[in-house]
Order: sequence, then C-alpha cells, then structure tokens
Amino acid sequence: MEILEFISENVYVIIPVIYIIGIFLKQTPKIFDWCIPWILLAVGIILANGIMGLSFEAVIQGILATGGAVLTNQLIKQTEKRD
Repeated sequence: MEILEFISENVYVIIPVIYIIGIFLKQTPKIFDWCIPWILLAVGIILANGIMGLSFEAVIQGILATGGAVLTNQLIKQTEKRD
C-alpha cells in the first residue's frame, strides 16, 4: 500500500506546498530544526481544513499530506547522502 491511497485527491496539492515551505524554514536561521516538522504539521492541517472544510477527516488528511512531504524530503536527503 502506498500513502497516496489514503490521501484525498483534493489534498495532493498540499504535499508540494508543505515541501517547499519546509525548504524555506530550513534556511531560516532563527527556526530550530526540531520545530520544522511541527510547523509543517500545523500548516498541513490548516491547509487541509481550508480545502475540505473543518472536519476530523480534514485533520487526518493534513497529517497524511505532511507525512508525505516529510517522507519525500527524507528520501531525497538520504539518497543524496548514501556512500
């Protein structure tokens, strides 16, 4: 099973948005690295609720979209680091 099977098609657009926001946050010196995933999670939930309306399902979709963006980031970073 892939994570995209669980994410609503309406929310797909959030994944690259969160990814790009994460890149900008990483380059911001006043934001600690450990804070970035929490900020992205909040943004993902807010954006999903904006797209789907206020609901529990939108919160879950925001969490899944954030997970997809963070997973993508880690896959890229770890692939570049390999020996």
